[in-house]
Amino acid sequence: YCKRALNSVAKLIEADPKLRVVLKDFPILGPDSVEVAQIATAARMQLDSQKFWDFHRKLLSTRGHIGKQQAMAAAKEVGADMTRIEKDMSSAETKAALDEVAALAAQLRFDGTPAWVIGKEAIVGGVPFAQLKAKIENMRKCGKTAC
Repeated sequence: YCKRALNSVAKLIEADPKLRVVLKDFPILGPDSVEVAQIATAARMQLDSQKFWDFHRKLLSTRGHIGKQQAMAAAKEVGADMTRIEKDMSSAETKAALDEVAALAAQLRFDGTPAWVIGKEAIVGGVPFAQLKAKIENMRKCGKTAC
């Protein structure tokens, strides 16, 4: 579902330069997912926002299973320092960042991905582009996702 949601997020960003998108890595699919989230968190520490977005798009555009090999390849492709990635993926800072995301997900009662926060509304699951766009527009218009 996250792979499918990528296109919606990309279209939202392209259509609305004022939109603020915050990506959080929430590993829910087992050990491989945790390892990929560690790599993504390490990449976030060294890449500027555009390069990280490029990494994220490459990662989620990967066909089939995504594990350490695919995440490392995506990081390398966008110019990440691979020695630093290896070091940072097991750092205390990375663990703290992923623990923070897990705590936030628990607080918001997220039990799956993708998940969205628009204003004060939390939404879990694949939401079509048109619905996301409408919720964002409503938030700006009346302060709620549904006016």
